[in-house]
Amino acid sequence: MKECRKTLGLNQSQFWSPLGVTQSGGSRYESGRSIPKAVQMLLHMAYGTEKQAQDLLGELRSEKG
Repeated sequence: MKECRKTLGLNQSQFWSPLGVTQSGGSRYESGRSIPKAVQMLLHMAYGTEKQAQDLLGELRSEKG
């Protein structure tokens, strides 16, 4: 995540805040703490490609059964 954030030219607050994650929480994730599934989904939707977002939607639909 850190590499992605730096590529976008964002500081931790700018990168994580739109996802509802504090700067300190983002720092923990960037340091190796596991990222909750909900935050992973938001990351893909906010910063991923269109294909990643579509794949995520497909995954969510299949989980609903």
